[in-house]
Amino acid sequence: MSLPSLQARRRNVRPVVDGLESRELLSAAPAVAAQVSMISGQKMSQESIVGQLSSAPTKSVSTVPQAPAPADTNPYGVAFVPSDFPKGGRLHPGDVLVSNFNNSLADGSVQGTGTTIVRITPQGQQSVFFTSTEPGLSTALGVLEDGFVIVGNVPTTDGTFNTIQQGSLQVIDRFGNQVLKLTDPNLLDGPWDLTINDLGPIAQVFVSNVISGTVTRIDLLVLPSLDKVKVLDMTQIASDYTVSPNGPAVVLGPTGLAFDPRTDTLYVASTGDNAIYAIRNAALTFSDGGKGKLIFNDATHLRGPLGLVLAPNGDLITANGDAVNPDSTQNSELVEFTPTGQFVAEFSIEPQTSGSAFGIALGRSGDHLILAAVDDNTNKLDLFQVNG
Repeated sequence: MSLPSLQARRRNVRPVVDGLESRELLSAAPAVAAQVSMISGQKMSQESIVGQLSSAPTKSVSTVPQAPAPADTNPYGVAFVPSDFPKGGRLHPGDVLVSNFNNSLADGSVQGTGTTIVRITPQGQQSVFFTSTEPGLSTALGVLEDGFVIVGNVPTTDGTFNTIQQGSLQVIDRFGNQVLKLTDPNLLDGPWDLTINDLGPIAQVFVSNVISGTVTRIDLLVLPSLDKVKVLDMTQIASDYTVSPNGPAVVLGPTGLAFDPRTDTLYVASTGDNAIYAIRNAALTFSDGGKGKLIFNDATHLRGPLGLVLAPNGDLITANGDAVNPDSTQNSELVEFTPTGQFVAEFSIEPQTSGSAFGIALGRSGDHLILAAVDDNTNKLDLFQVNG
């Protein structure tokens, strides 16, 4: 079945699910997910993704907003605008969004005080998409195909763990307007990263909480015709990940998340544990599964994993933050491995500088797969066209 017809079928699910209760919606989710996974499961090739990267990025674009916006620094989150994103508004398919964690160099580049999301076009042009009143925009950045952006924040007042605060999730429409702000003293305790299981009218947002060391699933009903997103349920599905203060990084805890709809498995990059875990039945469970199953803790290649993505070839790719198990000969690396824990390939975005890698994302430009990686050291977004 063609991609357009699958997308049409996804949109046609909406009349069936509107008005249903959360658990009724989720009981129908596997059938929808089976269709959607056919899209996400299409494989480019069996070759390594990281192994095909060229030594230099195809494009490297500054993530520091242009005046008169705040000149924020320290890019964290990165997300592609999908191909079937609604027309109109300030975003277009193929754009890349980047969230900034720090304020400007002139103001000290204080961690946990950045407020901007920048938009970078496929041609490399940069502009500000959104300026938040909630400081410390984190790696928790994602885009819903029905026209909304979701971003988390973990604020501080002085850039240290001593003043870290709980934060929130914001939902922003395609025109750059906040339409929803989510807070919860237990279930949203430092939203540090997120990934989305996007089923059209049903969207599940998995959020890693860096203060409590937990993962929460938020089940959403998406109503683009009303410019609304409604929360149906919030459930803690994982816990007990190591959390510890850290000077250069503020805090270490669960970070990158990647969801595989074909197996209903959520993968968690736990920075403090220097390990990757797998949470089974992540989309449908209403219980806490603890850390899940350990799948990868290779000390030869893992150095405080942060961002995490599932690649089209079925492998996982994580970004080493170098705050754990550092090695000056393996700085700022992207590491590819299989879901069964077999190392595949590694690539450094900055061989001479540690701690540069953080958020990563995969998207497409025409027929080409693009890997996007933020560089915290240079305050740039590096875009790599995958060969093959």
